Amino acid sequence: MHVIAVLNQKGGSGKTTIATHLATALMMAGHDVLLVDSDPQGSARDWAAVREDQPVPVVGIDRPTIGRDLKNLARKEFVVIDGAPQAADLAASAIKAADFVLIPAQPSPYDIWATADLVELVKQRIEITDGKMQAAFVVSRAIKGTRIGSEVTNALNEYELPVLESRVTQRVIYPTTAATGTTVFDQDPDGPASIEINALMNELKAKLI
Repeated sequence: MHVIAVLNQKGGSGKTTIATHLATALMMAGHDVLLVDSDPQGSARDWAAVREDQPVPVVGIDRPTIGRDLKNLARKEFVVIDGAPQAADLAASAIKAADFVLIPAQPSPYDIWATADLVELVKQRIEITDGKMQAAFVVSRAIKGTRIGSEVTNALNEYELPVLESRVTQRVIYPTTAATGTTVFDQDPDGPASIEINALMNELKAKLI
């Protein structure tokens, strides 16, 4: 079982968008997937509930017992955790349960600075596990053609964690599909948003498998 925790303690980072789309992409690639919503606000659960024939199984675990609770669930090939913002105990629990921590970061100085505490928790876990747990940033809600989007990687590199080559761009299609409990794969399966989500999935799989 490969556990990917999508975490950022700052709201608005695109965390739930990435978690729901990553889980869907893995499922569409033929993997047995579970999406875990550990955010007490329940955004991923709300997303799943909108669609009656939701193909992605979603469970809520919004207590700091994620690792223990996952052991009591049917084993899946991949588990994607949509983490909670501004909840240190839940973030620590998700980090402890994870094989890979994915940190979405918007190309904004404020968002980059806001990841400092989370990065410290992640680095501590990497050290405790002798590097068995991996982590990386993914640039989220990037705006094409802007200078700050091209400079964000340099700023994130100061945290000494890898920055994935894949990026998730600011696109209207993401909130549009979220409102119907679907993903970009339903609305535009061959479009640029679907391509960038699949690129993210494949980059993560290459690091995990």
